[in-house]
Amino acid sequence: MKKKDLRVNLRNLQLNDYIQLKEAMQQAYTSMNGLHWKEDQIQKLLNIFPEGQLCIEVNGLVVACALSLIIDHKQFGDNHTYAQITGDFTFNTHNPDGDVLYGIEIFVHPDYRGLRLARRLYDGRKELCENLNLRVIMAGGRMPNYEQYAKELTPREYLNKVEIKEIFDPVLTFQMSNGFHVKRILKNYLLGDTESLEFATLLQWHNIYYEKEESTINASKTTVRLGLVQWQMRTHHSFDSLVEQIEFFVDAVSDYQSDFALFPEFFNAPLMAPFNDMGTAEAMRELAKYTAPLLEKFKSFAISYNINIITGSMPYVNSKGNLQNVTYLCHRSGLVDEYRKIHITPNEREAWGMVGGNEIKV
Repeated sequence: MKKKDLRVNLRNLQLNDYIQLKEAMQQAYTSMNGLHWKEDQIQKLLNIFPEGQLCIEVNGLVVACALSLIIDHKQFGDNHTYAQITGDFTFNTHNPDGDVLYGIEIFVHPDYRGLRLARRLYDGRKELCENLNLRVIMAGGRMPNYEQYAKELTPREYLNKVEIKEIFDPVLTFQMSNGFHVKRILKNYLLGDTESLEFATLLQWHNIYYEKEESTINASKTTVRLGLVQWQMRTHHSFDSLVEQIEFFVDAVSDYQSDFALFPEFFNAPLMAPFNDMGTAEAMRELAKYTAPLLEKFKSFAISYNINIITGSMPYVNSKGNLQNVTYLCHRSGLVDEYRKIHITPNEREAWGMVGGNEIKV
């Protein structure tokens, strides 16, 4: 799936999304004969707990989904089955006064994997858990690769090897990298899950803000976490090398749940090295040729890492052939705002031949 010109939106699921949801789920579970939820089941979830049903649409198409219930941990404890948690798929176990947000489903259409949409869904769940003042998130994590190792490893041994990264498991590896820890191994968790041999792990994520005031998903924030990139100006022998360093910082800042990542002015200056034999103004125009491809990378990272990125300023040649100093705000949704520096410095004007901007384009 190409990341160019994507529009990604995390929102609450609606019943009129069902046809697209069914198609995405069937594609996600081809190994389980296109397993999917029935429309009346989705209707029931939306009736009893609409805030807990999340989806992601890409360019207006629902391609990923996360379904949840609130349960009372004391009623089920740590040793339970999927059927028990869901009330044999009736969802009568949902308890608005419970203390656990229990994830009963998450999937991503295979054509849209690689965009870190599952991570975005889990970020949404974490936000919901915090805003509803719930103690933890729990989920039964399938072990879809265990079938391949069952003859030589017990479930516990398999888990240990996944933890030390000797074995990759598409569910467990993702969950562990997302801040979840394994509380125990569950037997006979999901009947018919032949890939996991019906084993699962009880996964848990603690809400460190438990007891804070309630609200709902996407509630207005009173504080914003800003990640300031301390960029070291060092030699880069290629465009790809510079992009690799950019992604390193975006990844690190997003891991701290920052709302924005801010890059410094003219961070891309090392790309001017091949133009050292040119005059300053001419070299700056050559550097401007990298601005468009860098913007595409930033847009891709903003979507993939679910973070808003202020790109730092870069030289830009406008439609009239004038050199300007431009920066972009790449939203995690895929939108891009552009700002052209109005009050340029004397050096930018006289040595580099730049002109000031006089508009903001969205």
